[in-house]
Amino acid sequence: MAGHLTAAAGATQRTFPGEVLLNTRDWPIRAKLTALVIGPVTGLLALWIFATTLTFGPALDLLAARTLLYDLGRPGENVVAELQRERRLSVVQLAGDGVLPELAGQRDRTDRAVVELRRRIDGEELRDAADDQLDARLDQLGAALEALPAGRVFIDDRKVDRAGAVGLYSGMIGSAFQAFSAMATLPDVHLNREASALTALGRSRELLGQADALLAGALTAGRYAEGEHEQLVRTVENQRFLAESAVADLPPDERAGYQRLTEGAGFLRLRALQDALIRADELPARFDVRAWESSHAEVWQGLRDFELRGADSLAERSVPMAVRILVQLAAAGVLGLVAIVVCVLVALRVGRSLAHRLTGVRSAATEMAEERLPDVVARLRRGEEVDVAREAPEMDHGGDEIGQVASAFNEVRRTAVQAAVDEVTLRRGFHEVILNLARRSQGLVHRQLALLDRLERRTEDPDELAGLFQVDHLATRLRRHAEDLVILAGAAPGRGWRRPVAAVDVMRGAISEVEAYHRVDVGEVQPAGVLGRAVGDVIHLLAELIENATAFSPPGTRVDVTGRTVPGGYTIEITDRGLGMSAATMAAANRKLAAPPEFDPADSARLGLFVVARLAARHGVRVELRPGRPTGTTASVFIPSDLVTDEPAVGPDAASAGPERRRMAKVSRLTTVPRGRAGRPARERPESTVIPLPTTRASTVEPPADSDGLPRRVRRRGPVARPRTVAADTPAHRPPEEARRAMSALQAGTARGRRDGVRTGGPAVTRIRGAGPDTPTDVPADTGTPPIAPDPTTEPSPPAPDRRTATERDA
Repeated sequence: MAGHLTAAAGATQRTFPGEVLLNTRDWPIRAKLTALVIGPVTGLLALWIFATTLTFGPALDLLAARTLLYDLGRPGENVVAELQRERRLSVVQLAGDGVLPELAGQRDRTDRAVVELRRRIDGEELRDAADDQLDARLDQLGAALEALPAGRVFIDDRKVDRAGAVGLYSGMIGSAFQAFSAMATLPDVHLNREASALTALGRSRELLGQADALLAGALTAGRYAEGEHEQLVRTVENQRFLAESAVADLPPDERAGYQRLTEGAGFLRLRALQDALIRADELPARFDVRAWESSHAEVWQGLRDFELRGADSLAERSVPMAVRILVQLAAAGVLGLVAIVVCVLVALRVGRSLAHRLTGVRSAATEMAEERLPDVVARLRRGEEVDVAREAPEMDHGGDEIGQVASAFNEVRRTAVQAAVDEVTLRRGFHEVILNLARRSQGLVHRQLALLDRLERRTEDPDELAGLFQVDHLATRLRRHAEDLVILAGAAPGRGWRRPVAAVDVMRGAISEVEAYHRVDVGEVQPAGVLGRAVGDVIHLLAELIENATAFSPPGTRVDVTGRTVPGGYTIEITDRGLGMSAATMAAANRKLAAPPEFDPADSARLGLFVVARLAARHGVRVELRPGRPTGTTASVFIPSDLVTDEPAVGPDAASAGPERRRMAKVSRLTTVPRGRAGRPARERPESTVIPLPTTRASTVEPPADSDGLPRRVRRRGPVARPRTVAADTPAHRPPEEARRAMSALQAGTARGRRDGVRTGGPAVTRIRGAGPDTPTDVPADTGTPPIAPDPTTEPSPPAPDRRTATERDA
């Protein structure tokens, strides 16, 4: 039942194309106004077009009649006349025994007439003036004329008799008269009747020519061929019938002209000769050939001139008639068009006014949403003052409904701008509060680190030292998180170095601020240095990326950190072996890293990404995420060349210590190696162990005794230790108790070194924090060997006050 109800609901919600067109709710206002106008205007326009077409078509036909007469009538009539002459000469040649010399010249004249007619038929002007019926007749005429060369060959070879030759030429002439008949169709009744009469007279003249050709052949041969006399009689009778029928449809003045022509001496003599031929079955013995030829030529030419004069008169009279029709059409059309234009103009003016006002309201709303309001927010975030009245000016659109909408929108704009001002003010206050709390937290963390330093120097108990070291590491991470708050508030963290720091030390410093530092391996690092002004931010940036790599990879996997020199700068790569990121997520993260967005408190899940982007943008560092090989994610940090320098010098002994530095640079983790203990019966001390550290990049040149007030250390002989052998690529695993004892022994030895250094002015030591386990360790600055175990027989003395600042201790 539920399925049927769902199907029925889907059927009721189905939308058809017609419904979309009828749903005018979503139409633009211009479309609606246009729809109001287009109905009546379309009706008026349709009536106007209909009336114009009814009148305009006949007028065009009348104008086309003149074109047809001059482009088809005259050339076509010339072709007919030349074909009639060639037909008579061809029949005479077939009746005789030899070749008629006059025939070749006549064929040339016929060809020239045919070429001219073809040129007119193929012209665009004649085709445009012709209707479909005339086009078909013109094509038939062209096809008939194509047979002329072949017919001439048959005549020359005498493969056709006289009757066949007459039929050949009569067929081509008949095609021409069919085209003339289609051309004679005119819209005016009187003109059309006159054109038909002239065409009939032309056919009558053609029959007169056929009779002349038949008689010329018989006279040349001296007798009629079989059936030739009967054909001659029929031709003469048809000619007389067509002439009498055509004259009846001529206008009175032209009929009178034809009557005068038929009353002439030549016409009467030809008629008498025709009667004599009809009465005699054979050729008369004394037939006057000269009288026939002269009379026929006179009558034939007279009829032709009469037809041409009538055609010219017809064309001349059709033009004024067409002009008169066009004038009437123009008057009616102009009046109708004026009415339509007035309606359209009134509708357009009203519609344009409404559309313009509504468009103004829409443009103001769009400008406020897309330009003014974002600009106000951006200026407020830059700390500029914003005038609400100026940024939300009044709009005056009248007092009608549109004006009332504009007034309501004025209030909305003022409220929106004021809300933006209040929101940015609140955000600015929120940032100030975050920055204030972060600065306070930074101060407390720095004081905590200083207190931990003092406690670590005074404490020798392994368990207590281990706890202090863990608190020290947590405090270091707290300092980084406090700096995160400072960055989120839009300020600078404040940590900085005056001198360049080696890239490997920068990486180790970043590793020391990560919770799972023991999972991070420092791989091959090519020597380079980072300018002091960028060291703090680069360490912070790397720490965020390393912590992200350890957090999003399985606990049992390693995270690799490498560094190499590339064209234009230095690249540090951090690779984990986690599940990686999807292509869309990685692309979105890279976009944020390339262009840091505005901090949004609602997006708290990506704070580390935002901090990295801010730090990278501050120094022009490029950070890019890409898929790892074969799994995981690789974060590539490109430090530009203006922040990279040569690796800081390590003192006068740098040349001899080169191979050792390269070897230590490849150590990924610090390994705790237990050292032997020289026991004494007087007092038992815990077994002391030392941690072999990589040679530092700090200078080994001994400063003056009073240059910085740092404590000195006097080298003493301790018990010879026997370190355990540990593979270079395998981390040493020991229980936490053993590690704590090693750290305790190391702290006791460094504390003793400080106290003795103050008393004796011994060589300076350098404090390293964070490489490997985040354990503050004192290493002699003038040698690259790991520290020896402290002498267990010497009692610790009270620690000397540490005169270094917190920044120096962190460095």
